[in-house]
Amino acid sequence: MAKTPKRPTAGLPDKETLIAFLREAGEAEKADIARAFGLKGAERRELREMLKELEAEGRLGKRGRKGFSEAGALPPVGVADVVDRDADGELYVQLVKAAEDAPRAILMPDKGAKGPAPGLGDRLLVKFSRSADGWEARLVKRLDAGTNRVLGVIRKSARETRVEPVDKRSKDVLLIPQSMAGELRDGDLVLAAIEKGEHRYGPKRGKILETIGREDDPRAASLIAIHSHGVPTGFSDAVEREALDQALPTLKGREDLREVPFITIDPADARDHDDAVYAQRDEDPKNEGGWIIWVAIADVAAYVRPGTALDREAREKGNSTYFPDRVEPMLPEVLSNGLCSLKEGENRACLAVRMIFDKAGRKTGHRFMRGLMRSHAKLSYEQAQTAIDGQPDDAAGPIMDAILYPLWNGYRCMLKGREKRSPLAIESPERKVLMDPGGGIGAIEPRHSLEAHRLIEEMMIQANVCAAETLEQKRTPLIYRVHDAPSQEKIFNLADFLHTIAKPWNKGEPATTKRFNKLLDETRDGPYAEVVNEVVLRTQMQAIYSPENVGHFGLNLDRYAHFTSPIRRYSDLIVHRGLIRALGLGSDGLTDREIAELPAIAEQVTTTERRSMAAERDAMDRYIAAFLEDRVGATFTGRITGVTRFGLFVRLDETGADGLIPVSTLGSEYFTHDDRAHALVGERTGKRFTLGRRVEVKLVEATPVTGGLVLEMLSEAEPRDPNAPAPRYGIRGRGGDGPPMRGKGRPGGPKPRNGGKPAGGLKGVRKGKRR
Repeated sequence: MAKTPKRPTAGLPDKETLIAFLREAGEAEKADIARAFGLKGAERRELREMLKELEAEGRLGKRGRKGFSEAGALPPVGVADVVDRDADGELYVQLVKAAEDAPRAILMPDKGAKGPAPGLGDRLLVKFSRSADGWEARLVKRLDAGTNRVLGVIRKSARETRVEPVDKRSKDVLLIPQSMAGELRDGDLVLAAIEKGEHRYGPKRGKILETIGREDDPRAASLIAIHSHGVPTGFSDAVEREALDQALPTLKGREDLREVPFITIDPADARDHDDAVYAQRDEDPKNEGGWIIWVAIADVAAYVRPGTALDREAREKGNSTYFPDRVEPMLPEVLSNGLCSLKEGENRACLAVRMIFDKAGRKTGHRFMRGLMRSHAKLSYEQAQTAIDGQPDDAAGPIMDAILYPLWNGYRCMLKGREKRSPLAIESPERKVLMDPGGGIGAIEPRHSLEAHRLIEEMMIQANVCAAETLEQKRTPLIYRVHDAPSQEKIFNLADFLHTIAKPWNKGEPATTKRFNKLLDETRDGPYAEVVNEVVLRTQMQAIYSPENVGHFGLNLDRYAHFTSPIRRYSDLIVHRGLIRALGLGSDGLTDREIAELPAIAEQVTTTERRSMAAERDAMDRYIAAFLEDRVGATFTGRITGVTRFGLFVRLDETGADGLIPVSTLGSEYFTHDDRAHALVGERTGKRFTLGRRVEVKLVEATPVTGGLVLEMLSEAEPRDPNAPAPRYGIRGRGGDGPPMRGKGRPGGPKPRNGGKPAGGLKGVRKGKRR
């Protein structure tokens, strides 16, 4: 809770007064600031513009969704981890959810404290204050520990045994006592704990908590990702018993939809089928040329009820997590691949929506129902696409006229409405890892986007819109899927980059999906198509879950909720329960208690989604590094996708992997980072390496256990820009300003953020992806 500052003088403050107020308050919402200064009407609007300006200038930071604080400031009270210890034994803490460059605070000794002193890895509730020497923290309460654990690989020598962390950002190499090292083998993958004690100097001491595998195990990539990100695995006995104790669905309380010829279209290797579709022409003469689109979704709410062990663990997991060699599901297999999977020819409980579209692709009405359905066919995306392209197989051939042609014609009608809406048309190329029968990596291939993917995507999007509209109409609280418009700072950065490739973008012009799409269309066939697509992607905000609606910028929708994947997303299950309550479809709908907890649930599922995304991304990095390990020394073509002060990121064409070229390896001269030009510029010659340029590189290092790729630049730098100012001095290996480093200064710069990956934004939006 922010402290109450002295009451300021009434009236609109200037910027310095506002910053001073926030410095004293710690944090405050816009409404709190307005009340403190007695602002009304036009003055409140001026305050809003001032806050936007200060945020764009980098002088204000956001705290939560509505709060503001001085940039670089810490709250008066916060939860922090003990993250470091200096040579004098002083401990430093950092906020749990802070960015990597957030300020650290020295933990001041508390002579009156009882119990053992805090140690590395402990989680604490602390009070922050600023002194002349920087930030200080004072212990309020010790919270649960847990961050003192290190996932790493055993490295044994004749003299000692160490644990080297698999996280390439970690410095926590642990020394294991020889008394504990007897049964450990070099290359064991272990979970270790940092030992507390008086070891102020030398390596940190550790103890082994668990041996979880071998670094040379083909499954090590996903095992490391699961453990390092804390992805929950397995289910309790109580959950397994509840999952088994479920009855087959009947018509009681349901509409009979078994004669509606639904089909499922999913990835070829899918084991759970949570959605089915069907389309038919609307025979209503008032809607000539219109279509009726059906979407049926597995009725997970019928089996996972509020307050049960199944519900508690599903909420904790938040969502399923997918790896090339395994899935960590949200629900036990007996449900996710059984009663909740819309299997061909079997009766299944569903929550379905019947949508009506006019000939222009505009949705004119919809109705939800709880039904009993039976899938008439199961196709993969490739099967459906090949059939529509004129080569149906034995599964698709018999249903072409009755099901597949109507589905495609209905989709093409919907497509008119989508094109008018103009959602963001970012292309997000993906790769898939194919495992061989022995569990190794067989190949890495691009995922091809088919029209069948886009058909299912659009039908799911419209069903999601219907869910949000219905719950709003019935005044039932819900969790929205929201995606905010890009921040002013991100738009300014985009405009600066576009200036370097002679593409105008007015910094004052409002960001719209149509404007972004115009830019993407203008560059689609040119040399900068790929990098413009990448930069536009990074300009987007991340989508989150929230009980407060701000719309979905990327899809260009006023209201949106996730409804179509309750087998693998808890957010969708909450929306299902909301519809059941709002429409009186049963007694297992959203409870009053859940309504009160919606903000906490939204935050929880947002957190678990990001946890899964990070784990999936890290596993993919490690699989690709393992795949390329035998090709160290080979040359590859790629494109520069990131320019930082510590080096260049290059995305390889063959695998889509990102590798780092350290700035210290770029040549004999010093390079400085020109952030406005998105380039590394040679101090002596002015030669440049710029964002988006195609290059040839050599693979120098591939480390499967960390997922890191180190590359060497083979292409020559571009000539100096004749319109650019004279290059500034830079420090080789550091990318900073100043005279060249002399003497014993070592090359090599600060560690890359995000584990050595460029930042990302909104991902692609076809089915199976997070929108």
